[in-house]
Amino acid sequence: MTGPTAALTEHSAPTPEPGTHDTDIEQLFDAAGLLSQAVPGFRPRQSQTEMAKAIATAISCQKTLIAEAGTGTGKTFAYLVPALLWGGKVILSTGTKNLQDQLYLRDIPTVRKALNAPVSVALLKGRANYVCHFHLERTLQNGRMTSREDVGYLREISRFVKTTGSGDKAELSRVPESATVWNLVTSTRDTCMGAECQYYQDCFVMKARKEAQQADVVVVNHHLFFADVALRDTGVAELLPSANTVIFDEAHQLPETATLFFGETVSTSQVLELCRDVLAEGLAHARDGADWPKVVSTVERAARDLRLAFPQDVVRLAVNQIAPSSAFFPALEKLQDELHGMVAVLEKQAERAETIEQCRTRAIELSDKLAAWDSAQNANPDKVTPEQERVLWVEAFSSSLQLHQTPLSIAPIFSKQREGTPRAWIFTSATLAVKNDFNHYASQMGLWNETAQSWPSPFDYGRQGLLYVPENLPQPNSLDYTDAVIDAALPIIEASGGRAFLLCTTIRAVNRAAERLREEFDKRGLPFPLMVQGEAGRTELLDRFRAAGNAVLIGSQSFWEGVDVRGDALSLVIIDKLPFSPPDDPVLAARIDALERKGLNGFVHHQLPAAIINLKQGAGRLIRDETDHGVLMICDPRIISKPYGRRIWQSLPPFSRTRDANVAKEFFTTRDRDVPTTRDA
Repeated sequence: MTGPTAALTEHSAPTPEPGTHDTDIEQLFDAAGLLSQAVPGFRPRQSQTEMAKAIATAISCQKTLIAEAGTGTGKTFAYLVPALLWGGKVILSTGTKNLQDQLYLRDIPTVRKALNAPVSVALLKGRANYVCHFHLERTLQNGRMTSREDVGYLREISRFVKTTGSGDKAELSRVPESATVWNLVTSTRDTCMGAECQYYQDCFVMKARKEAQQADVVVVNHHLFFADVALRDTGVAELLPSANTVIFDEAHQLPETATLFFGETVSTSQVLELCRDVLAEGLAHARDGADWPKVVSTVERAARDLRLAFPQDVVRLAVNQIAPSSAFFPALEKLQDELHGMVAVLEKQAERAETIEQCRTRAIELSDKLAAWDSAQNANPDKVTPEQERVLWVEAFSSSLQLHQTPLSIAPIFSKQREGTPRAWIFTSATLAVKNDFNHYASQMGLWNETAQSWPSPFDYGRQGLLYVPENLPQPNSLDYTDAVIDAALPIIEASGGRAFLLCTTIRAVNRAAERLREEFDKRGLPFPLMVQGEAGRTELLDRFRAAGNAVLIGSQSFWEGVDVRGDALSLVIIDKLPFSPPDDPVLAARIDALERKGLNGFVHHQLPAAIINLKQGAGRLIRDETDHGVLMICDPRIISKPYGRRIWQSLPPFSRTRDANVAKEFFTTRDRDVPTTRDA
């Protein structure tokens, strides 16, 4: 075969023409190709082959490609084959750590072996995933454990460190990822000693970064990628200059992730954590240097007073919504003054211990962030560049207050990050377009005038699935709306024999739905196990759901995407409301305002496309392979009654459609025959 093996040497050749690798791709994905020979169950799919060709062209010509692949296309192989053969140095970024592990442990080894591609691969995670020798040693000595369980976990971690090559906590399944002990045995950017550390040579974080620099393919996740671009703290900064190809899988998550990291947040909890550490380190290393309890208590009091400026339990307010007479502004000034006082004390004692010096650095950083937030609210809007435009807002929780600076748009910032060295940028997901229109996504990411393509799913949605929109439901803002949803859903849940996801747009709806279904299942003697988000971790709930075979799972946003339940265990997906962002969100309000100042309609150009992409993710949970069948029940009457409703359902997979509950119930008994439907939806 002339293709792939010869092509490995072509990377240094002059830029190839588009389509250079088309013949190779066709041979590889053919029924008699290397993938069919090496991967059990592999069979050619036209959309997968065409997508792989487009990605190979983007890689070879160092171009940008936005690639939407319908569920079942096989997008992972479609980008891995060209990436491993012609991608040069590749950074592959995924939506979650779970997907990262799946690519590194399963998908990449499978494709690499099938192609016999001599590429080295490394996995890079954020530092909180690796045990830190220094902090582990310190915790073992201090013995500051709050529970017997933590003592046992610490013993496990101590044993693990002696045998592990990577130090990655994902390898130690006996200690839950959520265990609080991990915070004591891992480092943060603030608490890492760097080259000064006595364990520097054995450091798992440094080892992972070194391996990543030397590897051909590095698997990261979006949080890590953008944390690095913003903070230069994860090792990606050293990788990016040498990368020929950057691939983002689950790329629909990027606008939100990038917004998080290109913004700045400072909270009263960070201040209180600092106070706790200052007291401990001051008493341990410089007891005679200051009245440490007094130094700390004035700052703690100022931080708590800042939170108390808002008497409500939960608050989300843009800075211009806070009354000028509010206690918030003087309380913020007071906290800054007290922090300055603490910094002055720490400066005098810093040379007495490395850990006091660390506290000083953290105190200065927090002080600078508070000052930056304070000065940003007084900035002259006429002198602010698009890249610097920020939304300032506060968010109060029961015991802490966060001050946020969020970019109005990440497009100018991300465009700047992509300037410089030419390289291929691939953005792929099952949900990037609204009815084949990529404008919303492209404008969010600053990918104007870049190539965007969509490849359809190979599934027969008209036969495999049914979209059911019940009649006579109240408007979604009605007080009894969730009860009405449950009343409409119960007959369908009975007909499907459980096997259902109920996806809600709010936690309040999750709790009310759980309460009602418990009552109804009990009253009607229905044998369906009920699983509710928050009662266990996501992975555990999904494992129990699959194992039960007739369960009903109720979840909010975290179950709308990245969840794969194939086969009969999931045959009904119920969505309570169209997933519009909450109207009181200060960032959303500012973005809509900015669009409307440009003469655009904020709802049509931002809220609606964002809701459609989110809805497509939720709907995508239903049909996961060629043998799946099921009903997608969307309860929100606006999908029928509002002029924009047609645009929404036309963006969903082409299911058969009905408004008749009997047709929906019959689907579960007649699913292998042609489904009787009405087309009036």
